[in-house]
Amino acid sequence: MEKKPASTQPLERATSHHPFVPGALVIVALCNPREKFWGMVLGLVPEGLSLSGAELASFEDLAVMVKEGEPFTPAVVFFPMHRIERVELDLPDGNLPSLSQRFFAKTGLEPAAALSPGEGGSAGRSSADSKSEGSSSAVKERA
Repeated sequence: MEKKPASTQPLERATSHHPFVPGALVIVALCNPREKFWGMVLGLVPEGLSLSGAELASFEDLAVMVKEGEPFTPAVVFFPMHRIERVELDLPDGNLPSLSQRFFAKTGLEPAAALSPGEGGSAGRSSADSKSEGSSSAVKERA
């Protein structure tokens, strides 16, 4: 049995009978106030949608920030159903790549890894970078 890349597994689950399962990458259109959010579904219940992600308006800035190795912590949010206008899977449209594909192309980082709560804080940085940064800031505080 052939093992598939991790990036396709949530998509396969998401395109089955129940498309909006935890781990699915989505774009959410909201009202009052009007905004759009890109992220990974954490949970969907009758009361609303839990998501880990970022506002769509800051997507390009986010990709640049992650590419440059700056720390990034995804927003973990809950949107009540009365605010949700539409939820769509983040899929390519013809020749246009999905936001997830664009994020990966710009950063080299799997969106699911960057958007996982607790994982994104050091997105784009190795653990060695995080450790050395932490020790250098401790030295600065002592000085």
